[in-house]
Amino acid sequence: MAAATLRVMQTQKGLSKMAVSAGNMELSAAVTFRRATRDDCGLLAELNHQLIRDEGHRNPMTVPQLEERMRGFIEGEYRAVLFEQEGEVLAYALYRERPDEIYLRHLFVVRHRRRQGIGRRALEILRSQLWPKNKRLAVEVLVANQAAVAFWRAMGYLDYALTLEIMP
Repeated sequence: MAAATLRVMQTQKGLSKMAVSAGNMELSAAVTFRRATRDDCGLLAELNHQLIRDEGHRNPMTVPQLEERMRGFIEGEYRAVLFEQEGEVLAYALYRERPDEIYLRHLFVVRHRRRQGIGRRALEILRSQLWPKNKRLAVEVLVANQAAVAFWRAMGYLDYALTLEIMP
């Protein structure tokens, strides 16, 4: 099987094109993004539930509880962004902007679309089109989630803090 390559191209009006080629076959479709609203909280909760399970987090919240929490986040100081391609949700980001920092609480790519450059592209869109360039960018990662640790380091993030704990 031929190795696949990924090219990302910037287009007008906030759209991005991702072209994946494998041998002689090429598939190209625009990746779009939009700010999430209250109406998206159910979807965001489902995705957040997957994120919690996939990263091995101890959070025991149900999808309805996560929906209520997500609603509080986006009605408060957090902003959510959905990344889509031809009507399919690929990923979402949840972040908070402070005077000196952007704190990225969640970046999640749906399971069947991972390892296709979508997380990288979502971060590029956030950094180039939504976030100011003069702020520190921070993200927290569970130590046991080695794939995420490697991703964030590859994106240029540097180790800063480690939380240690003793469980009861």
